[in-house]
Amino acid sequence: MKRILRRRVAREAARLLYYGLSGEYKQAKEEAARRLGVKALPNNFEVAVELDRWASDVEGGDREKLLVDLRREALTVMRRLKAFHPRLIGSVWRGTARKGSDIDIEVFCHEREAVINEVEKAYHITRLEHASKTDEGKTERYFHALFNLPSGHEVEVAIKGLERLSERRKCEVYGDFIVGVTLSQLGKLLVENPHKRFIPKER
Repeated sequence: MKRILRRRVAREAARLLYYGLSGEYKQAKEEAARRLGVKALPNNFEVAVELDRWASDVEGGDREKLLVDLRREALTVMRRLKAFHPRLIGSVWRGTARKGSDIDIEVFCHEREAVINEVEKAYHITRLEHASKTDEGKTERYFHALFNLPSGHEVEVAIKGLERLSERRKCEVYGDFIVGVTLSQLGKLLVENPHKRFIPKER
């Protein structure tokens, strides 16, 4: 029974996230449980699974085309930033991108101005800001640049110190390590298996 309740809450949380009624997993789970009048809370992985299913139910076959389009656009951006060890992460790397998903790329260098200058040669940066993220008591700080592609898709480039290139960190949603794909790996992926997903098996 508890498993069924968790699934119901996960499904409702996924709906809230998909339609932008909640911005974060924790908020979505708590709101879903409140709406359903239950106390059982699913973990982030369970919500991610339901969100993936929800997106596929709503978007159908268009979702696969979107994923390939986003990966191709990511490749173009990463080629421009190839001097800064670009790595594609987020939903476009995972293969779970859906309508409204942005392209998340992280780069590594000593001088962030060099990255910004390179981006500005081809794109209009809409926002530059410091950001931080705390996970398991550890706070990660970085600088990021956001801009839109001609297609309308948004790109977020996280600029990190070169010393963090080999850093490994866990994903707060799936619980595995965020590996991502490099420029060469993405190019190969688009040729050999453009729809490949990088998510652990459902627990």
